[in-house]
Amino acid sequence: MNIIMIGTGYVGLVTGTCFAEFGHHITCVDELTDKIDQLNAGRIPIYEPGLDTLVAKNREEGRLQFTTDIAGAVAGADAVFLAVGTPTSRRGDGYADLTYIYEASKELALHLQGYTVIVDKSTVPVGTARQVARRIKEVNPEADFDVASNPEFLREGAAISDFMRPDRVVIGVESERAEQVLRDIYKPLYLQETPLSVPR
Repeated sequence: MNIIMIGTGYVGLVTGTCFAEFGHHITCVDELTDKIDQLNAGRIPIYEPGLDTLVAKNREEGRLQFTTDIAGAVAGADAVFLAVGTPTSRRGDGYADLTYIYEASKELALHLQGYTVIVDKSTVPVGTARQVARRIKEVNPEADFDVASNPEFLREGAAISDFMRPDRVVIGVESERAEQVLRDIYKPLYLQETPLSVPR
């Protein structure tokens, strides 16, 4: 499948690389040119044991690439994962700052072509998916898409193992089409009998 990962921080880079190892075609997008240049030069901006080897392998085999071009990446994607930062609100009230999620949603909306599943991978509060969908529709009323949630449970230092051998995968969807896309993405884990939890 053609999967786009918006954000190349810890979650985005590890998730994108592991999806590439599953056999999917992954494009990781970030607005920070310096970070993309580092990744394209083979330098990993975070420390995670084994990640550098996995990135190099999948880049060499043509399944993993890095770019700042969100327009070219999103067009024709089967799924777009939002893995941007959600820092604690600057107001000091303990809430997540969803500015980057909403900005990414509006930007990707301009370039959607064909049915696409937009997946919240970042740590976000309940109700964020509806807000993401609303912003996409405002920018591109004709877009054919669903928004899903797929929280991550990765421990630093063991993230690759956690991703490749999870206890379960949790997804939140409102349509059978979106569920099927996510089942196809995670099929390599399903073949290992990893439960896929789909709360309705």
